[in-house]
Amino acid sequence: MPRPVTLFTGQWADLPLAELAPLARTMGYDGLELACWGDHFDVQQALESPRYVADKRALLADHGLQCLAIGNHLVGQAVCDRIDERHEAILPTRVWGDCDPEGVRQRAAREMIDTARAAARFGVKTVTGFTGSSIWHAVYAFPPTSQAYIDKGYADFAARWLPILAEFEANDVNFALEVHPTEIAFDTASSQRALDALQGHARFGFNFDPSHLAYQGVDYIGFIRRFGPRIFNAHMKDVWWDRGDGTVGTFGGHTAFGDARRTWDFRSVGRGMIDFESLIVALNDVGYAGPLSVEWEDSRMDRVHGATESAAFCHKLDFAPAAGAFDAVFDKSHGMAG
Repeated sequence: MPRPVTLFTGQWADLPLAELAPLARTMGYDGLELACWGDHFDVQQALESPRYVADKRALLADHGLQCLAIGNHLVGQAVCDRIDERHEAILPTRVWGDCDPEGVRQRAAREMIDTARAAARFGVKTVTGFTGSSIWHAVYAFPPTSQAYIDKGYADFAARWLPILAEFEANDVNFALEVHPTEIAFDTASSQRALDALQGHARFGFNFDPSHLAYQGVDYIGFIRRFGPRIFNAHMKDVWWDRGDGTVGTFGGHTAFGDARRTWDFRSVGRGMIDFESLIVALNDVGYAGPLSVEWEDSRMDRVHGATESAAFCHKLDFAPAAGAFDAVFDKSHGMAG
């Protein structure tokens, strides 16, 4: 059967889940990838209260919705980041605490450990999220940046995430990093380097999102074929890229999303430049059987309109892989002429 089409709720956290769930069903979704912010999924409540978990599941079931993954991007970001005042806006008070940078990183790590436990209690096998990076600020190598400096960043990443991944292993849950600028892995080469730093830890993989790769010039179909068994979740998000007005480059020019000068911007699914046909073929080829999770972002479009058309687009686009070769009927073993 085709994969379930789900909606990542991170961009809808202003709506209570009790309001979003029926809306998502009306928009055509089979399930939700619940974000760990707003009131959509609270890690600590899930650990403390079996009733909380049961009620959350019941709310989804009442609207015919599945949940196959939860997303804790915001806390994950703080595990490796160089912490500054921007993080206060995205972190729970219990993680931000006294705002001491190392304290924030350590509390974020503990919260991610708790996220693995909470996912297991909720019956979910995948946590999507970010890792942060101590070396993202050095992505453009000036002042001159040695490979030894970069190596220290990957060593820091491994030291902070290996204990977290041990808890994911203990709870039979996978962590899927959304490969993304500002993370330790933001293209194919850095993704491989992250895997190598973790010595190929079995619980570390990727939340594939083509929109963050394509405008960089990264072969996003090649990414699927290279890391197929490590793709634990797939975000369906579109992007447009071109020349803009010639005043803003790939780094964004400190402009906001939706600024007409930009050389790239996110689009509602099917309205950008991602080759989704080839993407589905590649996901089938590598045996990906998880959800197609729409992460809806388009600065120029009403979100209900956009999310509705995105669900329809994904349902129409997806198809089950072949059970066998289409020309098998011509095989002599079936009594047909060769």
